[in-house]
Amino acid sequence: MAIKMKILSAVTASLLFIANTLCHAQANSLSDYPMAAIPGGIVSVPLGITSHERPTVKLGKQPVLTVQGTSGEWVAVVGVPLEQNGKLTLTSQQKQWTVEVGTHDYPEQHITVENKRHVNPETNDMTRINKEYALMGPAYKGYNGIVAEGWQKMSWPVKGPLSSPFGFKRFFNEQPRKPHSGLDIAAPAGTTILAPADGKIVLTGEFFFNGNSVFIDHGQGLISMMCHMSRIDVKDGQIIKRGDAIGAVGQTGRATGPHLHWSISMNNTRVNPLLLVADPNGNQ
Repeated sequence: MAIKMKILSAVTASLLFIANTLCHAQANSLSDYPMAAIPGGIVSVPLGITSHERPTVKLGKQPVLTVQGTSGEWVAVVGVPLEQNGKLTLTSQQKQWTVEVGTHDYPEQHITVENKRHVNPETNDMTRINKEYALMGPAYKGYNGIVAEGWQKMSWPVKGPLSSPFGFKRFFNEQPRKPHSGLDIAAPAGTTILAPADGKIVLTGEFFFNGNSVFIDHGQGLISMMCHMSRIDVKDGQIIKRGDAIGAVGQTGRATGPHLHWSISMNNTRVNPLLLVADPNGNQ
């Protein structure tokens, strides 16, 4: 597979600058919660609620992550959909909150795929893919009331350069497809993949596009997905800690070479993982 990308290192540096700047700016007002009010970003919304009981707040039908700040006020931390255009509205039984979402022009990425079925799947492939989507849906939508400690300062699962940053508008064999919903981290095949935060393994398997994959539930709808692994070292239902080995880097599924694809989902919305790592430059 050959890749032609309309980007230079300056683009990646720009995205890292956004992650660093927005997170540090947020720390002055909302206790170090992430803030990037753009498609694929994260917004932290003060709710004006100081009750002892955790409030239930939703984006559409999906519950969002809520945490109590040092002042006692509850804050909703919300993933912004990549397709979001304009205002985002949160609701509870008694109140409603509106957040302005800006625009962000993600670069294009043009990829030549040798396996044509990975661009235009055949009928039997689509039957398999639809079954896999039915498995992945509940994993993304899962929600429990406890979020992992240090969730907003995750560790890098592997070290290596970003071969494909988040949000790129993708073209496979010059055919437009969905934007890139995670980070691709280049690393040698067999490199150990570590859990970025505490959690529970909610789904493992070998998928048509994603290859060998692991879904980690970090709590309150915060999910990590690791893809294209050469092997999986964990089982469904297993409780893991930050830094535990979960598998190894590979090239399974639709992959251009050995790398780890890492997606993070909040409220069933894929967001830029750079906004949730302790050190956005720590992959090097």
